Amino acid sequence: MVKRFRAAGVLAALALALPATLGAQTVSPVAPPTPEQAPIAYLVDLSSGQTLYARDIDRRFVPASITKVMTTLVAFDMLAAGKLRPDQRMPYRDETFDEWHQKGSTLFLPARARPTLRELLIGITTVSANDASVVLAEGATGSVEKWTERMNATARAIGMHDSHFSTPNGWPDEGRTFTSARDLALLAERIVRRHPDKFEFYYGRSGLKAYGIAQDNHDPITGRVEGADGMKTGYTDQAGYGFLGTAERDGRRLVMVVAGADRGSVRNQASRNFMEWGFEAFDSRLLAKKGKPAATAIVQNGAQGEVSLVAAQDVRVAMPRGNRAKPELTVRYDGPLRAPIAKGEAVATLEIAVPGMEPSTLPLYAADEVEEAGVLRRIANGFAGLFR
Repeated sequence: MVKRFRAAGVLAALALALPATLGAQTVSPVAPPTPEQAPIAYLVDLSSGQTLYARDIDRRFVPASITKVMTTLVAFDMLAAGKLRPDQRMPYRDETFDEWHQKGSTLFLPARARPTLRELLIGITTVSANDASVVLAEGATGSVEKWTERMNATARAIGMHDSHFSTPNGWPDEGRTFTSARDLALLAERIVRRHPDKFEFYYGRSGLKAYGIAQDNHDPITGRVEGADGMKTGYTDQAGYGFLGTAERDGRRLVMVVAGADRGSVRNQASRNFMEWGFEAFDSRLLAKKGKPAATAIVQNGAQGEVSLVAAQDVRVAMPRGNRAKPELTVRYDGPLRAPIAKGEAVATLEIAVPGMEPSTLPLYAADEVEEAGVLRRIANGFAGLFR
């Protein structure tokens, strides 16, 4: 049975404290991309889980070089698991050199080079290096085929239901590699949430110099939009121009996808305007700090009758500027919860509902361990239950 409770404590108090309206706002020239500029457009506020804008987000398309973001996630996962090391050197096979030397975007790896994993990842995230992607894949798992198996297993594990990968770098493969805007937003969120230190180190660089050659990062928002720090552009004749990007301001992180633009210049300007619109068109308010009690849940047969619930991130709500409505905050869980409960166990969700916007959910975790009650405590709980 699902228990539905209005958010308690700090969440409810802060929701009531949100301003009724922000007053008249200056009309801004920034806006979401039109269908002519980008047929596919998606903007998500990771701080609240809210969708700020969505158009055709489940339509499958060829991601081209955006594929490399999945390659970095697989590498980050392997680094975190101790299966790879940043200083680990990867061999550049002669056959791989013959196929990928200066093919498309490149790190200009010389024949028989032995770059470190760190160098390869910087090349992939900064200049979209095709050669670095293949060298990483072969060096980490022995073959491109085994690497793409990991990519697809990871995609399934994180809920990317409309994606498949046949290359580590997105080189045209007759449409065998495809994704959707919704899936790419999940991918970006996974990297940012699961590997924040690696994301900060590898993404958002303005350029690099390797093997005597300096190259700039051609990401359309990094260095041009305040708080922007990645992630990846893509282009094919079949799919047009696309971009997966993210930026953070004042503790609020947005992720955007645009795809299907017919010119790079259109994609670039649309991406910058889209991200600026996301920050300017919505007001964000902090509801609960990361790790601080946000609500409580009832516990059955536990050494204590309730447990505090916390979020793994700052909890915020985004409201369209000028919107007079109040957000509705609801804590949901299958309850009462049954002891024992481990500290940090995901036991509930917070639903944020703003009129006119798609509801969003964030997981809530047990703030403390709750042991199973002893015999005397069970008896006391039984009597207490008679009077509830």
